[in-house]
Amino acid sequence: MGIELSAPDALRLQQLLEELERWNRTYNLTAITQREEMITHHLLDSLAVHRDLHGIAIADVGTGAGFPGLPLAVLNPERRFTLMDSAGKKIRFVSHAAHALGLTNVEGVHARVESLRPAATFDTVVARAFAPLPEMLETVSSLCGADTKVLAMKGKWPQEEMAAIPEGWRVESSRELQIPGLGEARCLIVVTRVTA
Repeated sequence: MGIELSAPDALRLQQLLEELERWNRTYNLTAITQREEMITHHLLDSLAVHRDLHGIAIADVGTGAGFPGLPLAVLNPERRFTLMDSAGKKIRFVSHAAHALGLTNVEGVHARVESLRPAATFDTVVARAFAPLPEMLETVSSLCGADTKVLAMKGKWPQEEMAAIPEGWRVESSRELQIPGLGEARCLIVVTRVTA
C-alpha cells in the first residue's frame, strides 16, 4: 500500500484493535469481531486513502467506531481529525480510543452531520460507506469550502451515483483501492466543488 509504519505507530494500531475488541463485547460497535477481519476491513481499508488526504483539517463523517479517522490520525499527527457520528456509544468509544492511544489530534463529535455548522470548513471530508454520492454531498455540504476534497470510500464502482452528482460538484479523480487480504471491491471517488 506504500505506507511505512514506524514501530510505535504499528503498536498503536494494534492497541486500537484491542480496545475495539474489548468495547465491542459490551457495546456492539461493529459486526466484525474476528481480529483478521478487523485488520483488513477496518485498519487496512482505512489506511488505503492515506495518500489522498489534503490539508490540515480532516472531517470523518459517519465514523462509526472511528474508521477511517483513528488509523489515519495515528499516521498523521500533524493533521487535526474531527470524527462525527450520530451514535453516542460510538463517539464515546472514539474519545476513549483517542485518549488511550494518546491522539491529541482527534476530536469526537456526537451529532448528525447535516445539522453541523462549523466555524471553518474542512480541507478534506472523508466518508466511508456513508450514503449514495448525491445524498452524501448534500449532507456534507456545510463542511465544505471551495478547496475541500470529499473522499467517498465505496465498495463496487458507483457508476449511477457518479452520473447523478448534483450541480456545483465534480469528480476530480477516482481509483480502485487495493486492500491486501480483502477479497472485496473497494474504490475511492474524490469530489470537489465546481469553482467559477
